[in-house]
Amino acid sequence: MKEAPPVVAKLASAPAAGWVDAGTLDDFLSVPGDAVLFIWSDPVRFPESLDVAVVLPELRAKFSDVTPRFRIGVVTAAAEDAIARRYGATRRPSLVFVREGSYVATIAGMHDWDDFVREVGLALEAPVSRAPRVPIVIAAHGTAPNCH
Repeated sequence: MKEAPPVVAKLASAPAAGWVDAGTLDDFLSVPGDAVLFIWSDPVRFPESLDVAVVLPELRAKFSDVTPRFRIGVVTAAAEDAIARRYGATRRPSLVFVREGSYVATIAGMHDWDDFVREVGLALEAPVSRAPRVPIVIAAHGTAPNCH
């Protein structure tokens, strides 16, 4: 696994959090209750990833009493593309909310605190739904450079 920035590694080691990759995703999803998949990506290209890694535990605390309201799965860099594609997460960073193994919502990017709290609250109350599909671009006949 590519080494994660310290703030991301700290998030993954927090209580009710951990690393998720292609091999552990099904186990992560099989645990009852709400969870968030944190798709963070390269912080050089997407510096908001580090900000979201810092804010995410605070958001969880905002919606928790004694026990965490949702688990956090920090997606590994190696599994990022496949897991993002599965849930239609086209932006980085993204928080993909799941419940009982099913898709609920995605919050992409960094937001002001009040907006983040509102969006997370809506996601935690939303019903499960179908994950958005990532569009597949198909070139028209004869428009691709190597099309015959």
